[in-house]
Amino acid sequence: MKNIILLFSILFSPILNAQEKTSLSGKITSEGIALIDADITLVGTKFSTSSDSLGNYKIENIPAGNYKIQVSYVGSKNLQKNFSLKQNENLYFDFELQNDANSLDEVVVSGTLKPVSRLESPVPVEVYKPSYFKKNPTANIFEALQNVNGVRPQLNCNICNTGDIHINGLEGPYTLVLIDGMPIVSGLSTVYGLSGIPNSLLERIEIVKGPASSLYGSEAVGGLINIITKNPMSAPRFSVDGFSNSWGEANLDLGFKANLGEKSSVLLGVNYFNYSNKIDNNNDNFTDVTLQHRISVFQKWNFGRKSGKLFSLAGRYFYEDRWGGEMQWEKKYRGGDEVYGESIYTRRYELLGAYELPIAEKMLFSFSVTDHDQNSVYGAVPYLAQQKIGFGQLTWDKKISNHDLLFGTAIRYNYYNDNTPATENSDKTWIPSVFAQDEMKLNEKHSVLLGARYDYNSEHGSIFTPRFAYKLKATDNDIIRLNAGTGFRVVNLFTEEHAALTGSREVIVEEELKPEQSYNVNLNYLKKIYTKGGTFIGIETSAWYTYFTNSIIPDYDSDPNKIIYKNLDGFATTTGISTNIDVVFQNGLKLILGATYMDVSKTENDIKSRPVLTEKFSGTWAISYRIPKSFIDIDYTGNIYGPMRLPLLGELDPRKEYSPTFSIQNIQFTYNKIKDVEIYLGIKNLLNWTPNKGNPFIIARANDPFDKNVEYQPNGNVKPTADNPYALTFDPSYVYGPNQGIRSFFGVRYTLK
Repeated sequence: MKNIILLFSILFSPILNAQEKTSLSGKITSEGIALIDADITLVGTKFSTSSDSLGNYKIENIPAGNYKIQVSYVGSKNLQKNFSLKQNENLYFDFELQNDANSLDEVVVSGTLKPVSRLESPVPVEVYKPSYFKKNPTANIFEALQNVNGVRPQLNCNICNTGDIHINGLEGPYTLVLIDGMPIVSGLSTVYGLSGIPNSLLERIEIVKGPASSLYGSEAVGGLINIITKNPMSAPRFSVDGFSNSWGEANLDLGFKANLGEKSSVLLGVNYFNYSNKIDNNNDNFTDVTLQHRISVFQKWNFGRKSGKLFSLAGRYFYEDRWGGEMQWEKKYRGGDEVYGESIYTRRYELLGAYELPIAEKMLFSFSVTDHDQNSVYGAVPYLAQQKIGFGQLTWDKKISNHDLLFGTAIRYNYYNDNTPATENSDKTWIPSVFAQDEMKLNEKHSVLLGARYDYNSEHGSIFTPRFAYKLKATDNDIIRLNAGTGFRVVNLFTEEHAALTGSREVIVEEELKPEQSYNVNLNYLKKIYTKGGTFIGIETSAWYTYFTNSIIPDYDSDPNKIIYKNLDGFATTTGISTNIDVVFQNGLKLILGATYMDVSKTENDIKSRPVLTEKFSGTWAISYRIPKSFIDIDYTGNIYGPMRLPLLGELDPRKEYSPTFSIQNIQFTYNKIKDVEIYLGIKNLLNWTPNKGNPFIIARANDPFDKNVEYQPNGNVKPTADNPYALTFDPSYVYGPNQGIRSFFGVRYTLK
């Protein structure tokens, strides 16, 4: 949602070579970066072309005469230049463009699976660039999303700090996380893999709120987050970003780029994170924050081809050793019932690539392969799991008259196996798919997108998901979008529901779980305002309604000793409205404000209730100001969340049923006078808020984590005793916010372009 300032300079150097063919050629760049798919047109003629993956263009067999060349690229104003072309003359024009900070014209791909201006996309897409996340530096993308409106990273366990990402109040499994458009963050990695994506790889993050199953299949029910990694051709030659904080966390991001010849390049990114400081500020003898030792290595190759078509490969290796538990826990206690600890070893490999077929038509083959191995223990309960996912997709991008068509076919293979009783044999699933969409531009103001997808799941049969979108461009500064569609989700219970593994509740699966189905409508309005004083204001508001059938919501209420899973005998809904406001003043002050109000509910047997861990309202902000002539930037960021219903263990549980309204606020100062260097420091969680405030305890029965002293009644319920007056069992799932209090941080960035 960054707006862009237009500056341009035109570099041209005519080259007169007497050759048989007359031509016009050159390169389109922005800040030294090659621009792909820029449009080059000779105004008033049929001659036009697009720049290739290296930014090069060429138009041949042009008759001698006087012409006007126009260069267009989303996010920039059109550039035009008059020139004369003689017989047998070859001219070479380079065009250098720079972005306009107030255009809202970022290039996005997540809404329609093809590059398009954010303003021209019929599907609302929010864009966040690295500069936004630098306002509140974090060790991984999972934490960085805490300041995105309508998106909430949710911790699910007080001990091992597992988490998922909620969009508009929907649970994490409803959110699809992509890397370069590939669905490789799913299943097991939704629990632990999110924290292993380093910020050093980030080019931008695109967020689509609402079902996207017609393009992306299962899991894209609540929305999707597409993490776009850097292009090796445009990445800096070397970058380093390291910081540490007063709690003892240390994070280091390294990036290296090398050019291999004139057309090929390779990018290497390394992230290392370490936290090994046991802290127990709430005095329950359990670590407040999980101890972690993590390394992630990423490499991406771009191969130059004579045709200029795309060919890229990327791979990532991720290893993490994390544990949380009683303060006296050591590795020798791993898996035993003497001292409680949750210890997880994760090894993960990823390979993804994109290859544009060497034919005249624009056809792209994309693929990804992942291997995730998890060796974990939750107290004395081992959980050994392995998941392998293979994905391949072929798309055909075709324009015919006013129809912008996309056809595709995909196949997904999922292998999953673990040591739980629910998985007697390894699970192997094939999901072939076909999809199509047609974006029709009716006129300058109106456009319509129709899409549909058919999936065949080897376990659940046929699934059909249609899609509709309408865009009205009332003026250049007023855009209205209406989107409607369906979504579906195939549930992987133990890979998604961490509560099924930790604590002492018994897991009950009452029936064979059917795929969830959703129906959604979303209305979006985007307004741009330019004041006479030079201030820019961007306002974007969305209202939505989603209806779920076959919804699977863990039942914590029927029996405090059980978690019951079944398809909801009824329906669930989520309704809400969200607004983002961007303001850029001429004096250097920038405001990014967001607010969301929503109503999430489930209805079963005509009884309406609110699921746990869903807030009614939330807000985010990022206020930035550069002090004139001091080379110091100030960033004040934060969020606020309304009350959430929390998972209690029974009527006697003394903990609060609802969380209070709480806010986490941060401030950062950045000094950037030294060339290519940024020095930053600040304070996180200024209010020193933690969820234990106002509660007698957070973890139930922390003094007896193996329930050795719990007594039961004949009906199976826990018996109140002098040692256990509240009739509780050990349970760490009462969590709605981070346990980490106020802390200072200091860091340095260096970038060599």
